[in-house]
Amino acid sequence: METMASTVRTSRSSAKPDVICAEAVDLAREAAEAEAGVMGVGEHLGVQAEGERVVSHWFACPHPGYVGWRWSVTLARASRARKATVDEVVLLPGEEALRSAEWIPWADRIQPGDVQPGLLMPSPEDDPRLEPGYTGGEEAADPDPAEASQIRAVVAELGLGRERVLSAFGHDEAAERWDAGDGGPDNQMTKQAPGVCVSCGFFLRIRGSLGRTFGVCANAYSPSDGRVVTVDHGCGAHSSVTPDEKPGELPPPVWDTIAWDQPDTLFD
Repeated sequence: METMASTVRTSRSSAKPDVICAEAVDLAREAAEAEAGVMGVGEHLGVQAEGERVVSHWFACPHPGYVGWRWSVTLARASRARKATVDEVVLLPGEEALRSAEWIPWADRIQPGDVQPGLLMPSPEDDPRLEPGYTGGEEAADPDPAEASQIRAVVAELGLGRERVLSAFGHDEAAERWDAGDGGPDNQMTKQAPGVCVSCGFFLRIRGSLGRTFGVCANAYSPSDGRVVTVDHGCGAHSSVTPDEKPGELPPPVWDTIAWDQPDTLFD
């Protein structure tokens, strides 16, 4: 029988290790080797009491991909039984084991701009960025009576008629994201700009409450063209930038001649 390691860990229940289960190191190793396969089983690291007549044997894992991991083989013994039986075999990480990164749900991993062509990004029913919109009720799709038709016209003119619209939280989240992005004021391009967007002729304000702070750039030569920008954003394509004045036309050249056969010359 393999000599049991001297390390004996105290269990959470403060129970003493069962003698028969603690001495069944060979049984625990056979169970670990059957589970490990090509990963192998290393030296016996110790035994730990898990409860009454239940202990766990620890074995090192020699596989280079699992440094710091160990095999845990739990043995149990029935009352008055003289032999232990295998209850569970599992590979567990030690304190210095290399572990994979903590799993993050997909909904938390997705970032703005991650949706690519062909991908779908569903909005959950409890999305805090959205709230129920106004669609005109059950009579909105009915062409009669005439009052419902008038309601639909007003709803469409106000930009409503949608099942869900942006909530106050969605407004604030978008404003914070836009303000902190490339179209905001905190960047090198704005610091070097001759003016800010609110004074630029290419600045188009967006509708609604967000229009007080944001608009869209309509300058084809600006790096922000077609993007949301803040009123205090800026770039070098500001409408106030005018071309340098061209220098005036030079006078026509003056031609002068010197006659060598005359007494008075340039060198007299």
